[in-house]
Amino acid sequence: MRVLTLGRREYAETEAAMRAFTAARSPETGDELWMVEHPPVFTQGVAGRDEHVLGAGDIAVVRTNRGGQVTYHGPGQVVAYPLLDLRRLSIYVKEYVFRIEQAVLDTLEGYGVTGHRVRSAPGIYVRLDDPFDHAVLRPGPEGALFEGLGKIAALGIKVSNHCTYHGVALNVAMDLEPFTRIDPCGYAGLRTVDLRSIGVAATWDEAAARLAAALQRRLAA
Repeated sequence: MRVLTLGRREYAETEAAMRAFTAARSPETGDELWMVEHPPVFTQGVAGRDEHVLGAGDIAVVRTNRGGQVTYHGPGQVVAYPLLDLRRLSIYVKEYVFRIEQAVLDTLEGYGVTGHRVRSAPGIYVRLDDPFDHAVLRPGPEGALFEGLGKIAALGIKVSNHCTYHGVALNVAMDLEPFTRIDPCGYAGLRTVDLRSIGVAATWDEAAARLAAALQRRLAA
């Protein structure tokens, strides 16, 4: 898988490039992984509901064809877009999502942070009281899936003719205020955190390199 570190790029420009790359693929096209940082933007998934945008203010809201609800992209966030042929990997979408999440968990582990999955809520979460606690996360009571948790990575993908685009966003050192203007991923009151807010100092370049390496390992054939 070829890794391209593209730096800061406008979201709409990047999405158009992903669509074009995917539409032009043939069975011989090599897989790529794009590592990007976006200027401030809210993105709505294909089933995104307007009521989850509480007040966008001066930040644009862009409709997109990925899965999921609304999320925020901005400086200090590492966004990884795997452009893969799942037939080449001989895996289905569920396994693909699992492997992406595992790559994020691997990346967090490298910083001493314990990430967690939450049933039926794609993405990765950390304990707010102790992000470094290695204890197994016990399911919360019904209606309180995110009690004591903060979301540190959001996942939204698209698969077209077995080929993937869109991807995963890891919060590194951001202005987190824009997340308060939305129901992140459609969940009212869900707290969003980044590495900096839980006590981990990391640069964008370093975190991007670590996440790219973890995705390369987890998405290898």
